[in-house]
Amino acid sequence: MEGISEADAAICWYFRREWVGRASRLQWIATPAAGSDWIDLPPESSITIHHGGFHGLMMAESVLGAMLYFCKAFEASRNFQKQKKWARIKLSQQISSLYRARVTILGFGRIGRTIGRAVKPFGSLVTGVRRRADERPDYFDEADRVVPVDRLDEVLPETDHLVLVLPGGKETDGLLTADHFARLPAHCHLYNVGRGNPYREEHLVRALETRQIAGAYLDVFDEEPLPESSPLWGFDNVLIQPHLSAASPQYLDLFIQELIGKIKS
Repeated sequence: MEGISEADAAICWYFRREWVGRASRLQWIATPAAGSDWIDLPPESSITIHHGGFHGLMMAESVLGAMLYFCKAFEASRNFQKQKKWARIKLSQQISSLYRARVTILGFGRIGRTIGRAVKPFGSLVTGVRRRADERPDYFDEADRVVPVDRLDEVLPETDHLVLVLPGGKETDGLLTADHFARLPAHCHLYNVGRGNPYREEHLVRALETRQIAGAYLDVFDEEPLPESSPLWGFDNVLIQPHLSAASPQYLDLFIQELIGKIKS
């Protein structure tokens, strides 16, 4: 990286470990990325890293849009439209609602809580799952709850929408097993906007093939780009996006605004 030897601070998307030896003056790094995948520092490094914390609103929009896509049968409506068919009865049988739907958010940190806040005006019931239960968000009703991850098996059978907002890493790798998919109701939809490693693709494919779950919105994958050979491309009940649930025309503006606030404080 040009000029790194003279820099006290760096604003970048990624930072390679081999650059640290040339960055003797570097005190902090700021990156718009939410995860730690792109900044590779040795464990003994004293450099402070500022990750982007502004992604929640955009990711909540993406998850909410996918929920409405499935609940309101937009794909089926589009298909009937192409056929010029007024299929009111058939479509009405496919439509559901977010009202009183149980939304389980696995990974109930800053982004997960923002997603939970987004679905509450629709009357959804939110269950946040994290390593340990802690303070309830101020927007929670009596029926909402935060539970530790060791109660996941208990929560899954009553879940209508399962949202994954988990970080990558060893702690989350393979966290959801084939048995967990089997515990979900057949009408449940899965939404993954965290990282692609919490489950094995073959387990998800099996759950979709056997209708253990109703469908999935997938924005992240264990291998990216998703290979053309992946069977996930072929499911009518799967909505795929290429890792852009946080994409927004205001992305960099929000990052700079947040960074200015951190510097001032």
